[in-house]
Amino acid sequence: MRDPAYLDSLPIHGGFRLRGVQMSRLETFADAAFAFALTLLVISFDTIPSSYAELIHALKSVPAFAASFAIVVMLWVGHRTWSKRYGLDDATSTILTMLLVFIIMVYVYPLRAMMAAFLSAFTGGWVPTELEFDSYSQIRGMFLVYGVGWLTVNGTLALLNGHALRRADSLGLNAVERFDTRTELQAWSLVGLFGAFSMAIALAVPDQRLGLAGHVYFGLMVVMPLHGRWRGRKRQSIGSP
Repeated sequence: MRDPAYLDSLPIHGGFRLRGVQMSRLETFADAAFAFALTLLVISFDTIPSSYAELIHALKSVPAFAASFAIVVMLWVGHRTWSKRYGLDDATSTILTMLLVFIIMVYVYPLRAMMAAFLSAFTGGWVPTELEFDSYSQIRGMFLVYGVGWLTVNGTLALLNGHALRRADSLGLNAVERFDTRTELQAWSLVGLFGAFSMAIALAVPDQRLGLAGHVYFGLMVVMPLHGRWRGRKRQSIGSP
């Protein structure tokens, strides 16, 4: 159990006492890895555009980059929030963070390729796609690859919050902080489950309905705001730290 005087001296953000204000080597490594992953999103052109037409073609890829960039940043913010809140640097935290970094490095190209394919279909081909499919089985396989990445990367963030929850007593988490940790675990688990839903749909539906495996992710726009509203109301009933 942390010293109460020490806990009372901690800076507070959003009602949560920050135990990891000073960056650890683990957080520094994770930040560098996320920054490298973002550069991998950009470095995907075989050659530098040498004409106006090639430049315009390259710029049309910006929406796919922007969507991929937003997802990687969302994951980085999730890890940064976890690091600032708990300041954990033990073996389990290191293993899970290394797993997160590994998945991000592997996941970054399927992420961009999937965003490009989706936006190309949505814009009628205006956004160039980086993948060509010869059969429905290949499309099905791409949904499975993307779903595995989505499930595991969000699941790892859920595991990190689960680890912090198990360390609640030693960290000196109060009732509000335990609630925030538990619901953060729930939120990342919910987001990750959409990857599992997508894979299940990709395996179950006929070829002509394969698009549903991608459309299922739009459900996040409904489920997560509802979870956030419930979380806010429930938190108010607990009180302030």
